[in-house]
Parts: sequence; C-alpha cells; structure tokens
Amino acid sequence: MPTNRLHQIIRTLALVTDRYAPSRILSFGLAHVFKTMQLMENNGRISRALLMEGLGLREGSIKTLVKHMKMNGLIDNSNAGMWLTNKGKAMFAKLQSAIPAEMDVPKCSIAIGRFNHAILVKGLADNIRSGIEQRDVAIKIGAVGATTLIFRDGRFMMPERNQNPLKKDPQVRVSMIKNLKPDDSDVVIIGSATDRRTAEMAAKSAALQTIASHERHI
Repeated sequence: MPTNRLHQIIRTLALVTDRYAPSRILSFGLAHVFKTMQLMENNGRISRALLMEGLGLREGSIKTLVKHMKMNGLIDNSNAGMWLTNKGKAMFAKLQSAIPAEMDVPKCSIAIGRFNHAILVKGLADNIRSGIEQRDVAIKIGAVGATTLIFRDGRFMMPERNQNPLKKDPQVRVSMIKNLKPDDSDVVIIGSATDRRTAEMAAKSAALQTIASHERHI
C-alpha cells in the first residue's frame, strides 16, 4: 500500500477532469493531469505549445485543462509560462511516491504492441485481481491492451498465476528490474498501443485507476 493516503489527491485530479456546465465533453482524463504535473516538475515553467506536444491534445483542450488545474490550485501561469504551485508540487511528490518509475518496453511475449510503456505502482499486488480491469482502462483510451504483472520473491508473475511470464525474455526482465527497481508486492502495468504516446497514457491511466480503486476500499 502507498505510504501516503492518496484518496484526496485522486479526488482532486478527478475534479480537474470534471465538466463545468455548460461545457462540452472533455478530451482529457486523470493521466493527462498527471502527465502535465510531470512535465512541469521536470521542466519548471512550460509553454502551452509544449503541453500540446507532450499530451497530444489540441489548443482548446489544453486551455480547458490549464483552467481547471488553476481553479483547483495546482498550477499558476503568466506570460512566461505555467508552473506547479506549492500545492501542486506537494501533490505530485505524493503521486510520485506511489508511481515512482516508468520505462518503454520492447515488443515481447507480454508486451504485444508496436509501442509498450511500463509503469510501476508501489505495494498494491494484493489488490490486483486478474488484470482485466487495467486492460479495460487502457483499451478505453485507444490502446490495444495492457498487461499487469506483480513482483514477488524477485520475479514477475501474472495475477492469480504462479508462473514466470518473462522466462522467454530474460533481457526484458533484467531491464525492467534495473530501471523500475520493483520491491516485493509492487505492480507493473504495461500499456500497449500503435503509438508511443497512447501506450504511455494507457499505462498511466491504468495505474491511476488501480490506485483510485484501492483508495475506495480502505
């Protein structure tokens, strides 16, 4: 389980993605909010153009996203760009403690997309059922699917199965352990898609939904 209770943070991210009447249906979700915070944390002040490039959203959607994040106290802006507020920085730090690492994964026996992106979720292995929930979240945003792994006793396993799915891909296994640095009971979700951005957003969406589902039941 994440060391910090994240229910309030997830609730705030959800508020950012809520429609404010009479606005039309929004084209961004939790993963876009998280990615925006990530870009600002890594780059400091960023431009609207950089957000458009990083998120793959049109200018109108970026304007709405920025407006909603500012309304919830997460970011501030000026003519020089946009940046995280102290509240935004504190929230992102807690999110990053629960989702501390990610990486691209080559196509292999468990990552079937042309592009695959893995993200680590701390300590939630006991909350994973079959992995279907994570797959459905990924498909909903346009990915071809998602693979969920749990890490126990120094190896990756499929949920509810005592097997080693990376037995035929030792180089991928070594790379994932090196870059993600999983501990016992951690979860790795791999989003697979026909383009890199969708694979990344699928993995992020499934990870955030996994945390949100856990928080609803504690």
